[in-house]
Amino acid sequence: MTSLFDPVRLGDIELPNRIVMAPSVGAWPAQCRVPDDGMRAFYAQRADAGLILAGAASVSPLGVGHPDMPGIWNSTQAQGWRAVTDAVHRRGGRIVLQLWHAGRVSDPEYLLGEMPVAPSAIACGRGPCPQAGGFVVPRSLRLDEIRRVIADFEQAARHAWLAEFDGVEVHAGDGYLIDQFLHDGSNGRQDDYGGTVCKRSRFLLEIVDACAGIWGAGRVGVHLSPRGDRHDMRDSDPAALYRHVARELGQRRTAFICVREHEGADALAPVIRDAFSGALVLNEGYDPDSALRAVQAGRGEAVAFGRAFVRNPDLVQRIRAGQALMSAAASTV
Repeated sequence: MTSLFDPVRLGDIELPNRIVMAPSVGAWPAQCRVPDDGMRAFYAQRADAGLILAGAASVSPLGVGHPDMPGIWNSTQAQGWRAVTDAVHRRGGRIVLQLWHAGRVSDPEYLLGEMPVAPSAIACGRGPCPQAGGFVVPRSLRLDEIRRVIADFEQAARHAWLAEFDGVEVHAGDGYLIDQFLHDGSNGRQDDYGGTVCKRSRFLLEIVDACAGIWGAGRVGVHLSPRGDRHDMRDSDPAALYRHVARELGQRRTAFICVREHEGADALAPVIRDAFSGALVLNEGYDPDSALRAVQAGRGEAVAFGRAFVRNPDLVQRIRAGQALMSAAASTV
């Protein structure tokens, strides 16, 4: 019977176990958006994960959405990440970089005074960023700017290659830019990037194709959050949307999809599972027992842990030994 400690392949990436570290904000640098020694130590401590998903790393100065998050748009940042990957690889680990653009979930304060961009001039209606008044109304991207953003993802994938990651994951969830294109509640375009499910998916798929041109499809993953529960995401037919996205990614032989969605009657992970021919990494709300049940039932090939990995650098050993996990109150991380 399958266990969390059985090896598995995600495309061309071989994992020694099925316990994945989800992207975390637990080690972002305090300045310059360049990975520092703290990040290097943070990820090296967790190198016994089957795979580390490191992120999120902005693909452009105009793609950031937080004051401290790292980037991957220049060679200095790539060198900083190279120190991280070296440390992880020395401990026998595998690490993939999540490529990210905030889109409308940002503010001119973070963007050198520029307005955030989005598929349409529709504001994110939830949460202050960074002022108490809420998010600003973003500027709709022109077609030439869309092509520029796709090129930014391609260049970021190239920098990740130079930093010697084991692959990249395209962040297409959680209400950020690519997710904003996917959902008809945030994408009101009437051109080739809006309207039908096929057209709203085009931005994501062209980014995946660009990254695959650098890495090969077998080392490119995609992060999705089909419940649309962050940053005001809405869609009139999410099942149809994610069925199409999953099918298209499968045809491209994309290495894996990481689905951030807690289990429930309205979960769309089963829809994605049926439509996608690659590996599925499940994420959100799992503990060691529920993760094991999910893998044994074939609902996914691996399970990603976020907060648990931040609080427990030795998570893999604790699960293997059947030990209790440290709570947030007891954590020193």
